[in-house]
Amino acid sequence: MTPLDDKELLRVERLKKYFHTPYGVLHAVDDVSFSVDRGETLGIVGESGCGKSTLGRAVLRLHEPTDGKVFFEGRNILLCDKNEMKALRRDMQIIFQDPFASLNPRMTVSETISEALLIQKLYSPRDREGLRKRVLELMNMVGLASRLINTYPHELDGGRRQRIGIARVLALTPKLIVCDEPVSALDVSIQAQILNLMRDLQDELGFTYLFITHDLSVVRHLSNDIFVMYLGQMVEKAPAKTLFEKPVHPYTRALLSAIPAPDPDFNVQRITLKGELTSPLEPEPGCRFAKRCPDASGACVKADIPLRTVGEKHFAACVLA
Repeated sequence: MTPLDDKELLRVERLKKYFHTPYGVLHAVDDVSFSVDRGETLGIVGESGCGKSTLGRAVLRLHEPTDGKVFFEGRNILLCDKNEMKALRRDMQIIFQDPFASLNPRMTVSETISEALLIQKLYSPRDREGLRKRVLELMNMVGLASRLINTYPHELDGGRRQRIGIARVLALTPKLIVCDEPVSALDVSIQAQILNLMRDLQDELGFTYLFITHDLSVVRHLSNDIFVMYLGQMVEKAPAKTLFEKPVHPYTRALLSAIPAPDPDFNVQRITLKGELTSPLEPEPGCRFAKRCPDASGACVKADIPLRTVGEKHFAACVLA
């Protein structure tokens, strides 16, 4: 890959995360590379269990990567010690999938949002007035009423709990936010509110998002680029519009065909996948989608398929690309 340029905030090179189990080595993330420019959103999509969340956590070193490099502003953070990583936490944050499980039930809204400010020593515990003022600013920023400042998570609905999680992230004004399916546990109407909020905050404050989801209709309208994962590997990457209009990889085409059509009279050609999933435990060489692919041939299982350029900023790991 070419050297990091000024526009790139994050670059991941050949990242791997393996888990040792009694049944073998699980290849959760296997040789994934990508980059994200400042102020943009990279969508990461794929079915459950493909390694999306593990990838996001490995990028932040919440899971220690097995191999690879993660460059943040040109610095390989995998070489940083604990103190250096603590300082970097101000610039790299995560919004978790479950807004209830990620909040301490014994802490009020005020205590939850102010915790990071105190840990990073941006405020002194003695500066109660300044801390309260900053918490109220953050609550207002994410659309939480000030009267909720002393409430507990169990007293709030899912949408408000997720807003607390977002406010907690915003407290440190990070440059990179990993969004791990931040709206999948919410009702559709609340999803729209949270997504609009995240887009507005990005426009206003210039955040860079890694947006992890299995909902293609969500990622289409939020992402600049999208990459598709299958069993720990990247199978296709392209600008959002290109991916939806000209998908190349058979797995991507199958995913897109599963998007519900709003018009019941609209005829959608569904692609039904058959065959067994390839085991992520000690996987054999070759395309991991081959057993389910309607276009598979002998060439697909001889060796791992590298990403190939199929268009401008468009890459696919397929022998037919």
